[in-house]
Amino acid sequence: MFNNLLTNEIWLATLLTLKLATFTTLILLVMAIPLGWWMSQSKNRLKPIIEACITLPLILPPTVLGFYLLVLFSPQNPVGHAWLSVFDSSLVFSFYGLLFGSIIYSLPFMVQPIRDAFLKIDRDLLDASSTLGASFIQTFRYVVLPLSKHGITTGCILAFAHTVGEFGVVLLIGGNIESETRVLSILLYDLIETNQMDSANQVALALVGFAFFVLLSLSMLRRSVKI
Repeated sequence: MFNNLLTNEIWLATLLTLKLATFTTLILLVMAIPLGWWMSQSKNRLKPIIEACITLPLILPPTVLGFYLLVLFSPQNPVGHAWLSVFDSSLVFSFYGLLFGSIIYSLPFMVQPIRDAFLKIDRDLLDASSTLGASFIQTFRYVVLPLSKHGITTGCILAFAHTVGEFGVVLLIGGNIESETRVLSILLYDLIETNQMDSANQVALALVGFAFFVLLSLSMLRRSVKI
């Protein structure tokens, strides 16, 4: 009976983790392509500040980011209060709170590979497309995106994997609510806290296997680009 309950907990945590990582990756993809293009082309004086803000989660301790998101999302602050007024539910300790936090935390992992891919595109190809009468939309669709597919794919893999491995941000703004905010990293922490080491080992091994698969995929992707 106990093993069945634990298996069900792991299954629910896995589904929730995959759901969070998938939604985060899709939303970030929509955001990162135009943002990455702007970062690769713009000469705006504010660009270094915007780049620093986007890159900040790479350096900032997750608990610090989670703390400020917790404050921002709380009903006592404008963002959390507005969400509560519109949806009649708290943004803190909810799946949507996790989603917004994951988007912010994983943003640089999606944006940077896409920006770098855009920077590598030969400017002469863009000029030739324009000379032949193609619009910016056509050039972007048929020239820029195909030439940047490896960078976009890398960004998606990194963002998805980074979301799966979140802990500090997730714990602070999501807590530990089954089927709502208890993702695999939180479940692992919970199992260790309750001294269920065999089950914790199973979850940890699954996460290690996933991390290895991600690194192997990235290595193979880089090799295909060189070839």
